[in-house]
Amino acid sequence: MAPDIKSMQRTRGQMEEQECAMLASYAQKSGESAGRKHREPRHPYRTEYQRDRARIIHSRAFRRLEYKTQVFLNGTGDHLRTRLTHTIEVAQISRSIARALALNEDLAEAIALAHDLGHAPFGHSGEEMLDSLMRDDGGFEHNTQSLRIVEMIERKYPRFPGLNLSSEVLEGLKKHQKFYEPLRADHAQHTCPSLEAQIANLADEITYYSHDLDDGLECDLINVKQLGELEVWQESYDEVRSHFSDLEGKELNTYVIRCIIDREVQDVITTSADLIATAKVKTVDDVRRQKKPLIRYSAHRVQANRKLRKFLYQNLYYHPRVAAANQRACMMLKNVFKAYIADPSLLGETSSHRIPKEGLHRTVCDYLSGMTDRYLMAEHERLFMEDGMLKALGKKAAASPGRRNE
Repeated sequence: MAPDIKSMQRTRGQMEEQECAMLASYAQKSGESAGRKHREPRHPYRTEYQRDRARIIHSRAFRRLEYKTQVFLNGTGDHLRTRLTHTIEVAQISRSIARALALNEDLAEAIALAHDLGHAPFGHSGEEMLDSLMRDDGGFEHNTQSLRIVEMIERKYPRFPGLNLSSEVLEGLKKHQKFYEPLRADHAQHTCPSLEAQIANLADEITYYSHDLDDGLECDLINVKQLGELEVWQESYDEVRSHFSDLEGKELNTYVIRCIIDREVQDVITTSADLIATAKVKTVDDVRRQKKPLIRYSAHRVQANRKLRKFLYQNLYYHPRVAAANQRACMMLKNVFKAYIADPSLLGETSSHRIPKEGLHRTVCDYLSGMTDRYLMAEHERLFMEDGMLKALGKKAAASPGRRNE
């Protein structure tokens, strides 16, 4: 007999009941969300964090991540990570850790998907350049910018600015804070976010350490001999060679990277499970009152990863080939920034309307940080002549295609 389709439908209420039955007592449940800044009726077939995930994925800022630099300038290699592929990888690892610890996968994934929305073009070099240009006007930091995007800059709904994400997702985007503001009026400030937010934070680190290694090897900027000095690499390399002695070259490197990720994830799961048990937390409020995060690496893994991080900075992030390309790109960013400051009409009508409230420099910063690598390079070419003199200085430039009125 065919199943009754009607009886197989799952409502939001049923999914919330399933969370309560299946997740740990200290997991953040969808049905217990502190809500959104702008009140909205709940959806009949989606939980709050499932709605957050959908809003992030359908945002313009998320789509632009496809053409933003991770480490290597976008377009320099078909298999190199972009900010989008990095974000998807962080989301996948976040779900894996959350599932193993009986936490809310949807919340961890939503935070992971939004964590890099505020990144400037040209990666961390672009972020440093924008921060320098904004030194006297509040600076620039990509985590803060991610919040600006989801709370104000995105425009998808007629009744409010931003995406109106749940309080718990916004909490997860407020990284590196000493104190977190209470999610509810009757709660106090707290020192830790939810475990799901902590997972997304650590999953980001696991992802960029391992995959930056992968991209560095792909581009021949680092080699296996150099990596032999690192325990993180060597222990997985030895394991792979013991099981697959015939693997060579890229196939070998790819599988070693896979094993590194698996070791990192397993270390986080086992260490965090022990810390949660030792802390004897029973509720998500108990989690937030902890003095230190409970999602962590083991002490041994912390030391090994610290050496890996140092290696990446010395041998990859500041490699002459990477640095030279990033320096050229950042000079384009600087030139375009100054052109917009000199002639705000270049921003287009929509962005220009924000100047009275946000100020000229912040409006320009928001506009530039939202650009993809290729759009900023095209804008630079449009504005500047070959001799470097600004074509549009003091003039109202013709609108360029793409995002001129955003």
